[in-house]
Amino acid sequence: MNADEFKALFLPLHARLYRTAYALLWNAQDAEDIVQDAYLKLWRKRDELDIRTNPEAYCVSLIRRLCLDQLRSSRHEAEETLEDTLPLPADDDPGQRLEQRDETVRLKQLIAALPPTQRRVLWLRDVDERSFDEIEETTGLNAVNIRATLSRARKKIREQFKRITER
Repeated sequence: MNADEFKALFLPLHARLYRTAYALLWNAQDAEDIVQDAYLKLWRKRDELDIRTNPEAYCVSLIRRLCLDQLRSSRHEAEETLEDTLPLPADDDPGQRLEQRDETVRLKQLIAALPPTQRRVLWLRDVDERSFDEIEETTGLNAVNIRATLSRARKKIREQFKRITER
């Protein structure tokens, strides 16, 4: 496979591969590094690969394996914040803005404290607004597990947030 064929086959998959890596790692730089590593591995084995039937599935599997390897080896914890995804509504009352900001910080802490699978599924569904099929493909969980995990995560956050705000 020459460089032009490689580019035509794999470069259109970049956004999808990045989203998959980001969903697993929750870190933009790490996700980009994983995608670059995947491209490097693909390039080095370009003549041995026979994946023209479904290059996307092959690449997504490769990304998933690389991410899981990184998570296992470094016990990487997500530190991505939700500031861009949970904007505070504009309000003229400084006291109310401060209270909303405090609630947002508490909510971020609660989400960050979730187990990794619950946090990942909650992020993919509620923040990225991904379909259950996409979440299933990204995480490897089946639809029933995704719904149960999502339900547990939402319930846990709801209960903890209620406890915090009632004080």
